[in-house]
Amino acid sequence: MAEVEVSREGAVQTITLNRPDVLNAFNRAMHAALRAALKEAADAEVRAVVLTGAGRGFCAGQDLAEFQELPDIREALNATYHPNVLAIRALEKPVIAAVNGACAGAGLSLACACDIRVAAADAALVPGFVGIGLVPDAGGTHFICRILGASRAFEWMATNRRLSAAEALEWGLVSEVVETDALQARAAELAATLAAGPTRAIGMTKRLFDHAETATLEEQLEMESQLQAAATQTEDFREGVVAFAEKRPPKFAGR
Repeated sequence: MAEVEVSREGAVQTITLNRPDVLNAFNRAMHAALRAALKEAADAEVRAVVLTGAGRGFCAGQDLAEFQELPDIREALNATYHPNVLAIRALEKPVIAAVNGACAGAGLSLACACDIRVAAADAALVPGFVGIGLVPDAGGTHFICRILGASRAFEWMATNRRLSAAEALEWGLVSEVVETDALQARAAELAATLAAGPTRAIGMTKRLFDHAETATLEEQLEMESQLQAAATQTEDFREGVVAFAEKRPPKFAGR
């Protein structure tokens, strides 16, 4: 059985973590398979990505059986989680986490590395790390701080509180909660809508928001002007202007 399943419908690629017997907990084989799937998602024909989990959970985090056998934790993180988190951020297209069931530890970090999170009504989001005497990793402190703010992020991580999907929505951690059996259809629908958009403009917008976190106003204004100049050279910009003048919906090609 493949640790990660990849499917494509139109311009949407769906990546499914596939170790359901252990709630899709990460081992080295699953990291390698995810890395290959994210590399495939860089294909220009893919204009939106859905990341989800098979079975009863999104991802329970690290497989602790393997974790206890790792001789060098720092090296292991550098070799496994870090490339995949960076690959998600490097994709110049939207990545949607469809969060089903358990989402804990590094699985939570992975979901928060995505651009948008949609949760099933039965989803449960749990920090996990402090519960076993560890610190958040896989980018969790970066992304969760950005989403929630430092004070709430710290309190959540330190108390190891389990959040329901409804609470995650209230906090702004997820943007939408749907009935469990409707999650995959809703994620596919949202991804298809985004995939029909001006992909290069969406991708550059993603870059701008990532840059904004550490940039000065002057640096951000400069990057906006650079990427706006690039956006004006796209086919989608030309189509958008013509469609606006003709009072019709634009037909973006992602170029």
